[in-house]
Amino acid sequence: MAEEQAETYDIIAATGCPTGIAHTFMAKKALEQAAEAMGLTIKVETHGQVGVEDELTPAQIKAAKAVVVAADKDVNAERFEGKPMVSVGVSKCLSQAAAEDLIKRAMAAKPEGKLAEEVAAAEPEGEEEKESVGHVIYKHLMNGVSHMLVFVVAGGVLTAVSFLWGITSFDSTASDYNSFAAMLKIIGGIAMNLMVPVLSAYIAESIGKRPALVPGFVAGMIAITGLPVSPDTGLIDAGGAGVGFGFLGGIVGGFLSGYVILGLEKLLSGMPKNLDGLKAIFLYPLLSTFIVGLVMLGISGPMAAINTGMMDFLKGLETSGPIVLGLAIGCMCAFDMGGPVNKAAYVTGTALLTEALTAGIVNIVLGCTHITEGAIPFMTKNIWPVMPIMMCGSSIAAILTIMFGVHDPAPHGGFLVLPVVDGWYLWLIAIFAGVIVGGILYVIFKRSEYHKNGDKVVE
Repeated sequence: MAEEQAETYDIIAATGCPTGIAHTFMAKKALEQAAEAMGLTIKVETHGQVGVEDELTPAQIKAAKAVVVAADKDVNAERFEGKPMVSVGVSKCLSQAAAEDLIKRAMAAKPEGKLAEEVAAAEPEGEEEKESVGHVIYKHLMNGVSHMLVFVVAGGVLTAVSFLWGITSFDSTASDYNSFAAMLKIIGGIAMNLMVPVLSAYIAESIGKRPALVPGFVAGMIAITGLPVSPDTGLIDAGGAGVGFGFLGGIVGGFLSGYVILGLEKLLSGMPKNLDGLKAIFLYPLLSTFIVGLVMLGISGPMAAINTGMMDFLKGLETSGPIVLGLAIGCMCAFDMGGPVNKAAYVTGTALLTEALTAGIVNIVLGCTHITEGAIPFMTKNIWPVMPIMMCGSSIAAILTIMFGVHDPAPHGGFLVLPVVDGWYLWLIAIFAGVIVGGILYVIFKRSEYHKNGDKVVE
C-alpha cells in the first residue's frame, strides 16, 4: 500500500452523485478509459454510498497536472483550488468521449486561486508510517466527541436557561410553571438525548465510513434504552422497560458498529462490482444493524451493572465526609473531560442534590456552562501531568462546594443557573479556588517543560 500511495498522476478526479450508486462509478470508469486512451495516468476518487473510496492525498493533488470534478454533491472541491480544473455535473461524464473532452478542457484551463496550505506543504510520500493502536482509538473517539459536543452545548444551555423561570417551571402542575420555559426544556432535552446516539454513530463512521452510521445510531439508541423486559413476565418484551447504559455503552457501540462494517466489507468483497449499490443500501445496513443490535442487547446487563456499580460506589461515599466524597467526584469529573467516567460522576452528583487562543476562548465559554468536552484536545497533548492537574483542581472545587453547603437544584448549566443556586457566591469561590490551583500547577509544568526543551515552542 505504501508504494501505491507514493504514486503521482497526470490527472486526478472526483466523482459523485446524490444516490452514490450508478453514475458515480460510471463516470469513474469513463474517465479511466479516456485517460488510458490519451496516454495519461489518472486516479479517480469516488463519493458513493459506501463513502469516499480511493481518496486523493495532498501530495497527489499537488503533483497532478489537472483536475476533473464530475459530481452533483459536495466532494470538497476547495482542495483543488490553484490547480487547472473543470467542474461539471456527473451526467456530463458518463461516456469515454465526454470524459476525454473534460480532461482536455481541464489541462487547458487556467488555475484559479492559490493552493490550500496542506496541498502546498505536501511532500512526496514515501513509506507510510504505521499509526499506534492508541492513536487510532483516540482518532475514532474524537470524531464521535466532536460531533456530539454541539448537541451537548445546545441542549445543555437551553435546559439551563429554562431553569431561570424556576427549577420546576417546566412542570404544568407546579406553581412556577411557565410555558416558554417548558418549551426550552423540551428542546434542550431532545438535543441532550441525541448525545449518545450521535457519539456512537460518528465513532462508527470514523472507522467504517458512511455505511457504519446506521448501526452506530442504533447502537447508541440501545445504549440509552437498554434491553426492554416485561415487568409482568420478566421476559424480553418490546413494550417493556430497560435499564440504559449510557455514555459508556455509546462508545462500545460505536467501535463495535465500525468494525462490524469492516468485517462485512471483507466478507462480501467477492461479490461482483456491479452489486456495490446493493451492498451499500441493503446488505450493509441490514446485516450490520442485526449483528450490532443483538450484541448490544446481549451486553446490556453487564454494561448497566458497570454504570450502576460506579454510581453505587459514589453513593456509598456520601457518609464519608465532604473531603472523600468531593475528592472522588472531582477526580472523576476531570479524569476524562466529559467521557464515561465524567458522565458517571455527573449522574451521581445530580442524584445527590438532596485549549491556542481561539480554543482557549471557546473553552472559557464552555467551562462557564460546565461543558468539559472542549478541554479534551488540551489534555491529550500532555495527558501526564495535565490530567492529574485537572483532577486536583476539580477535587478542590468539589470539596469546598460540599463543605460550604452549596445547593444547586439545577443539574446543568454552570454560571447560567446562578440565580437559582443557594449560596452562589460560595460556589463561585470554590470554583475559582480550583481554577487557580489548577492554573498555577499547569503554568509550573509548562515553565519546566519550556526550560527542558530550550527555545522550542511548547504547545
